[in-house]
Amino acid sequence: MKIISGADGCRGGWVVVSKDLESGNISWRLCRTFEDILKGTDFPEVLAIDIPIGLKEKGGRLCDQSARKVLGPVRSSSVFSAPLQQVLKSTSYLEACSIREGIEGKRMSRQAYAILPKIREVDAVMSSAPNLQSQVREVHPEVSFHFMNEARTPLQSKKTASGRQERLALLTPIFGDGVFQALEARRELSSQPDDVLDAFAALWTAERIYQGVARPLPEFPEVDSKGLRMEIVY
Repeated sequence: MKIISGADGCRGGWVVVSKDLESGNISWRLCRTFEDILKGTDFPEVLAIDIPIGLKEKGGRLCDQSARKVLGPVRSSSVFSAPLQQVLKSTSYLEACSIREGIEGKRMSRQAYAILPKIREVDAVMSSAPNLQSQVREVHPEVSFHFMNEARTPLQSKKTASGRQERLALLTPIFGDGVFQALEARRELSSQPDDVLDAFAALWTAERIYQGVARPLPEFPEVDSKGLRMEIVY
């Protein structure tokens, strides 16, 4: 059985949507930690995750800048700046801001700080085994939706009903009723509707990666001090 998966962070941990490449069956599950996704016999051929892989010690990542350029002024704000490596050791928002201010003279955004625990999880695993990056790749759902929509970015926020409908219209021709069934299961997945839709967007890119047609942003990715490529794949 060959499995590919897309994962997005959610309130309960990670919502993971998978596709069996032999049967075409779609399944979903809640994993409490990033390590849990990688455990067991269902380790995916490709796992696409919406979380930064590879962090800089100073300055912004080119992949984040490239993603904003692709999305344009309407949706570019959905790409948060990844934290600096040194910020991972912080234990509070004020400490995180203090660390960044000491290096760059800027405070950290609250949005980026909110996902710091998951970034810390992923960095711990990936930096200890950089070869995992052949299977575990960073994606951004809005970039995936952009290219799924023939290089046109959805205009409405995914937090709105109209924005969700835009994204459903893109996903259902690809994944069928599985999208609606996963949305109905969102309570047991401890997820919001946009978490589920983003996991499906990541799954779409995971299949492109498996097929060998995916491309990175930027074309020539930077590498961090731990040997991890800093790229957003679509």
